[in-house]
Amino acid sequence: MSVPTRAPRAPFTSLSLARIATVSAMLAAFTGGAVAPASALAKTPPPKAVLDASAVAVPDRYSADTAQQIFAAGGKAVDAAVAVAFTLAVTCPDAGNLGGGGFMTVFMDGKPYFLDYRERAPQQATRDMYLDDKSNLLPGMSTVGHRAVAVPGTVAGMWEAQQRFGKLKWKQVLAPAIRYATDGFQVEPWLQQRRDAVAKNFTGKTNFDAYFSTLKAGVTYRQPELAETLSRIASDGGREFYEGRTADLIAQQMYGHGLVTKQDLVQYKAVWRQPLAADWNGYRVVTAPPPSSGGVGLIQMLKMKADLKQAFDGLELNSAPYIHLIAQIEDRVFADRQQYLGDPDAYKMPTGKLIDDAYLAQRADEVKPDEVPGASPVKPGLGDEALEKAQTTHFSVVDKWGNAVSNTYTLNGDFGSGVVVDGAGFLLNDAMDDFVTKPASATSSEPNTIAPGRRPLSSMTPTIVLKDNKVSLVIGTPGGSRILTSIFQVMTDLYDFNMAPTDALAAMRFHHQLLPPKTIYFEPYHPATGELAGQLQALGYTIETQSFNGDVQMIRIDGTKPEPAADPRGAGVARVMP
Repeated sequence: MSVPTRAPRAPFTSLSLARIATVSAMLAAFTGGAVAPASALAKTPPPKAVLDASAVAVPDRYSADTAQQIFAAGGKAVDAAVAVAFTLAVTCPDAGNLGGGGFMTVFMDGKPYFLDYRERAPQQATRDMYLDDKSNLLPGMSTVGHRAVAVPGTVAGMWEAQQRFGKLKWKQVLAPAIRYATDGFQVEPWLQQRRDAVAKNFTGKTNFDAYFSTLKAGVTYRQPELAETLSRIASDGGREFYEGRTADLIAQQMYGHGLVTKQDLVQYKAVWRQPLAADWNGYRVVTAPPPSSGGVGLIQMLKMKADLKQAFDGLELNSAPYIHLIAQIEDRVFADRQQYLGDPDAYKMPTGKLIDDAYLAQRADEVKPDEVPGASPVKPGLGDEALEKAQTTHFSVVDKWGNAVSNTYTLNGDFGSGVVVDGAGFLLNDAMDDFVTKPASATSSEPNTIAPGRRPLSSMTPTIVLKDNKVSLVIGTPGGSRILTSIFQVMTDLYDFNMAPTDALAAMRFHHQLLPPKTIYFEPYHPATGELAGQLQALGYTIETQSFNGDVQMIRIDGTKPEPAADPRGAGVARVMP
C-alpha cells in the first residue's frame, strides 16, 4: 500500500529497508534453507508418511499458496499453520491479524495439545470502565478506538507453537507473509465490501482511513510498514513484538488514548492448556477448554443429542420438529455458558461436571418434543447474551505424517478497533468487548467481568476429531456465539446423516441461544422460508435472518485420503498437496 497523505512520520531508515531486502533475498532461496545436511539426513531418516498427501482448508488463495510452499520445503502441519496465520495478517486484515488473539488445537506425533493465545485485559482495566457515572454503558467505547484494545496474543502464540513443534526455521515461515506485504496482493471484492461496511464506524475516531482507504477491489495493495514489522519479527523472534521496537510503537500508539502499556506487552505469555476431550459415538473429540466456551458447548450438544436418539429417530434433518429439539438443547448449553465459564486462571471452572455423562443425560431428559418455547425459563444446570461478533477467521491443516492443526483467531469485530499502529502497519483488536461490559445487566456473568490480566470468554472452537487415535476430522469456523452451533451441525451432518464433506458444508444451518428468547437465526445463504418458517412460528419462535454467513474450513480423513472442504458461503480454498 502507498500510505495516503496524513500527519508526517519518520521515514523508513536504511536499517528498515535493509531488513526487507534481507528477507527478500531469503525469499529467493526459500526452499533451499529447509534442506538438512546430508550427514544429518543419513543419521535421522525422515518419518514415514501415513497419509496420501497433506491438505489445507483456508480462508483465501494466498494462504493456500503459502501452505503449499511450506509443505514443498518439508514443513510440518504447525509450520504451515504459522505461515498461514502470518499470511492472513496481510491478505485478510479484517480478521487475520498480528494485533488480536486466538486458540490452536494441535495433534502432533500421536498426542493432542491446546495453545491459548487469547488477548488479556491491560493492568489498568477496571470492571466498570465502560460505564458512565450513572452506570449506563458508554456507546461504542468497548468496540471502537484505543480503549477497546486488549493485549494482543497472536505473535506470542505463533512463536510458541513453531518453536515447540515446527521443523523449518522461523524466518522461513514468515517469508511468504513478508512477500505479500512488500510486493502486495490483489484485493478481492469481498474484502473491499467488508472495509466499506465498517469504515463509517471508524471515520473521525481512529486512523483507519489513513491506512485502508485505498483497499479497493482489483488494486494491488502494498503495506510497507507491515512488511518492516514482519521483517523485525522474522529476524529477532516472536518476543520482538512484546519487547522490541514493535512493542514501543504499540505503547506509543496507546499513550494518552488507551490502556495497553509496554509493561502489559512484556508480561504477555501464550499458555499451553490441557485440551478438552470427550468420547462421542466411537470418536474422541479434542477441542478448546476455557477461556473458550465453545468446546464445552460443543461436547454438551453432541452428547445431549446422542442421549435423545429416540426423540430424533425418524425426524427429517432441519425440519421444524428437529430444529425445535436442537433449540432446547442450545438453551441449556447457553444457560450453562452464561453462568459458569470465564478465564480459568481467575476462576475455578466446573468444566468436568459440565461435560459429565450423567449430568448431560439429566439435562437431555429435560428436553421435550412438545415443550412450548419460553413457557418456563431455562436455568443453569449445576445450581445456584446477545450475539457475539462474527468476524473471526479459521483454518485447518493436516500433514502427510498425520499431524493436524485447527486454528481460530480474531480481531473480534471486522478490522478490530479500527486503530492501526502507526509505523507498524497493523490493526489492533477490540477484544475488551468480549468481557461483560455492563456487570449489572441481566446477561452478566461474574467469571467474565473485566479485571486486570484476565482473558475474555470466547466461543472460538478449533476442534480435532480422532478415531483410534488418528485424525478423522479437523474443523472450525468464525461466527461468534454461532461457532459452536455451526460446528455441531456440520459434525451432525457428517456423522449422523453420513453426508459428504461438501454437502455437509452446504446444508442449512441455524442458530438459537438462551437470549434473545424464542428466536432462531438463519443465514442469508440458506434462509428459512415458506412452510418451514410457518411451522416454527406456529411453535412459538420468532424467525430472524442474521447478517452473517458462516465460513467453516474442515478436513475429513477417509482412510489415508485427506478430504479438505471450504464453506461455499465464503472465499475459502480447499487444497490437497501430494
